[in-house]
Amino acid sequence: QPSGNHEFDRLCQELGIEHRLTKPRTPRTNGMVERFNGRIADVLKTHRFSSSEDLEQTLLRYVALYNHQLPQSALKSKTPMQTMKDWHQSHPQLFNKRPYDRPGCDT
Repeated sequence: QPSGNHEFDRLCQELGIEHRLTKPRTPRTNGMVERFNGRIADVLKTHRFSSSEDLEQTLLRYVALYNHQLPQSALKSKTPMQTMKDWHQSHPQLFNKRPYDRPGCDT
């Protein structure tokens, strides 16, 4: 359980977000992360890659699919990007920039 003493924990509480921690090296305690990791593992097991660039492009396509097209039950049947855009509209002070529809890291 979070201590409530940190700024992040205070903000989570203020926004009605349950912040849960898991014990290190116990991945089975976090089902959402395990499902995501399992899906990535399935992609890696079922594809042959001709190069590291092919692997990278396949993973980028999967992340784009996951973020933009796969509704998540934990997000009330919205995609991660839909959820981010909703949060940006309702809590713009939490963002340094507007969420956009391009894959890759923010730089």
